[in-house]
Amino acid sequence: MHNKVDSLPVRSNPSTRPISRHHSANNIVHRVKESLTTRVSKLICAIFLSLLLCLGIITFILWISLRPHRPRVHIRGFSISGLSRPDGFETSHISFKITAHNPNQNVGIYYDSMEGSVYYKEKRIGSTKLTNPFYQDPKNTSWVDGALRRPAMAVTKDRWMEMERDRNQGKIVFRLEVKSVIRFKVYTWHSKSHKMYANCYIEIGWDGMLLSGTKDKKCPVYFT
Repeated sequence: MHNKVDSLPVRSNPSTRPISRHHSANNIVHRVKESLTTRVSKLICAIFLSLLLCLGIITFILWISLRPHRPRVHIRGFSISGLSRPDGFETSHISFKITAHNPNQNVGIYYDSMEGSVYYKEKRIGSTKLTNPFYQDPKNTSWVDGALRRPAMAVTKDRWMEMERDRNQGKIVFRLEVKSVIRFKVYTWHSKSHKMYANCYIEIGWDGMLLSGTKDKKCPVYFT
């Protein structure tokens, strides 16, 4: 007689159940949407960063090309008369030449005023107006002449004797200060007015003429 084995209930494993076609299709659609969203986001970010980079490069180039550079001033000539005469201070006069160069490629410069002052041992011995207002084109050089005579030039007898002593030692040192009021022009835009100073240190020889060591020398320029 055979023993009867009781049959045990079998519990089905959910993981082994067949996945419905509808659920599988939804998953695929969801993954495709996520993939497309990610790609679109990456594309938008790449386009934005590229535009930002291009804008930065263009801004930098414009800043370099349109940023105003200060004029360059050089001393080209300087002389003082009457040094060989003890009473030369009564009739002496000073003459000088400078150049003002605009180094900018796309920026013009308005010179609203220009004044020259001559100093000996940091004491001013005279000053004069140098030129009428003018406009200077980019990459252009302007020649400016100046002259000092009485009453604009005032040298005392004692000061003249000091100059004579310096002359006997080989040279007389002067400082020419050129003060200008300028404005920059970029296309149709005009800057505010700037006060510009150029200091030219000058050495005069026995004959009252500019020594070769300071001829064509660049004069330091600064704004206030």
